[in-house]
Amino acid sequence: MAQMNVSVPSPMKDWCEDQVRDGRFSTTSDYVRDLIRRDQDSRVGARTLQSMIDEGVESGKSSRTLDEIFAEARSRANALASDEG
Repeated sequence: MAQMNVSVPSPMKDWCEDQVRDGRFSTTSDYVRDLIRRDQDSRVGARTLQSMIDEGVESGKSSRTLDEIFAEARSRANALASDEG
């Protein structure tokens, strides 16, 4: 595993150490790795969402009514909930 040294202000260092003391993480390195993973996941999610928005905008105006769109969304959500349960 690669090693990296990072300088942070004392309050941030104290915060990281508190996370370890509270039992949330075994080391400050574990905490920092978790933060980086969450940031990576967030950015991937944001890129995916932006791609979906762009696709929707490029597809043009829908011929369906708002009620039809909501009905389909509810139907999809119910189907997903049934599959998970």
